[in-house]
Amino acid sequence: MNSPIPEKAIPCLDKGFIRLVDSMGGDEAIVQAARVSYGKGTTKTSQDRGLIRYLMRHRHTTPFEMVELKFHCKMPIFVARQWVRHRTANINEYSLRYSEARDDFYIPDPEHIQFQSKLNKQGRRGEVPPELKQRVVEIFERMSRESFALYSEMNSAGIARELARAILPVNIYTEWYWKNDLHNILHFLHLRMDSHAQYEIRVYAEAMAGIVKSIAPVAYEAFQDYVVKGLRFSQIEQDIFRQKLSPEMIADLREDVVYRIVASLQAAKPRPETELYALYRKNGGTDEEGEFLLKWNSGELEPGNIRELREFRDKLDRIAPSTSPD
Repeated sequence: MNSPIPEKAIPCLDKGFIRLVDSMGGDEAIVQAARVSYGKGTTKTSQDRGLIRYLMRHRHTTPFEMVELKFHCKMPIFVARQWVRHRTANINEYSLRYSEARDDFYIPDPEHIQFQSKLNKQGRRGEVPPELKQRVVEIFERMSRESFALYSEMNSAGIARELARAILPVNIYTEWYWKNDLHNILHFLHLRMDSHAQYEIRVYAEAMAGIVKSIAPVAYEAFQDYVVKGLRFSQIEQDIFRQKLSPEMIADLREDVVYRIVASLQAAKPRPETELYALYRKNGGTDEEGEFLLKWNSGELEPGNIRELREFRDKLDRIAPSTSPD
């Protein structure tokens, strides 16, 4: 008999769930820790957002550790054994040594039954014929039913639970309370939401991500922008860029970035138009003044985050030598 799902829990797989039990802190706690402040701070919300994004972009992780979340989760044991590899958490799990097992087993949906991948030893791939899918479901159901019957027989005979549990398969559900800090939770999500992660644990990671987003929305946005969707290039990859991209192409891209820096500075603090060309040159621009004014007056320059744009310009300088004036 399936156990009921607690109120406000997010259903996962056929009988599992995840729910937030408690949390400490959010975006505000990250900013507070970064500024070593005991109060809410006196800066604007936009500046708080910029600080959180800076911390995430540069992998300053300690402020994110000030936020903690505690979850109540129910998952198949084979999912829990992947999950527990993230060793920074505090965990208290339902004990089959002290308590009787429940008749809750994971039976895969036919949609997610696939063949073993020939390319990835840890993955599945390829469409399985319907009759074979049905056979797999029958095997899961039979194995679950028979193992639990044998377990119950030993329990009724008074055999120690700590021994009887050994015959139960890893598709039986377990439960635990799992507490971790935001930095390590985001690391968990980065790995377990990835398309290469096993489907069954990915379901839980995606449900957890929605909860994390509600607790620390700015931090989660930065996590998506800089970790999930961001890219880092090795020295080998940078060398390939140098070989395949012409210096002129990189220089043109760099100029576009410098123009956006100036547009961003002007949007943040308007200056007389007579000062703009000097500002452009100060930030590494190389166009002549006439060409600068032509582009500036086109009205097509979009402002952005000044710090991010400057960092992007500096990265381009590392790929190809800057042609900016001394």
